[in-house]
Amino acid sequence: MAVSDRLRELGIILPQPPSAVAAYVPAVLTGSWCYTAGQLPLKDGVLLARGRVGAEVSEEDGYQAARQCALNAISAAAAQAGGVDRIKRVIKVVGFVQSRDDFHGQPKVVNGASELFEHVFGEAGRHARSAVGTNALPLDAAVEIEVIFEVGD
Repeated sequence: MAVSDRLRELGIILPQPPSAVAAYVPAVLTGSWCYTAGQLPLKDGVLLARGRVGAEVSEEDGYQAARQCALNAISAAAAQAGGVDRIKRVIKVVGFVQSRDDFHGQPKVVNGASELFEHVFGEAGRHARSAVGTNALPLDAAVEIEVIFEVGD
């Protein structure tokens, strides 16, 4: 099934490709690989989760923020690849979670992105991953996700 058909079946409408918030581009295509910049949980220009997970942000809200980051990453990659149906596989996900010092649930938060990729891409959405806790992220975002996609015809 084409990715665009799967998105439609799931009732997911991809957001507009994100704009850079500093001196970088949202995604770079080179050969069969598309590398996204770190995507924040922005929806319609609004940051969905601000602050530290385990303090100002709940684990569930962090999960939903990671899901939005993943949608933004798909959108950024699709814009570079020539459409969402050219994305063939999710290769690697790196998730950064702004966390309270004693919070250790980063993998559960980043599952918001990982599980979305599996729903959208099926087996091709399974990927290698890192889930990292950090003390701060740009714009005080709770989560930031970067992705490497394989693209092709």
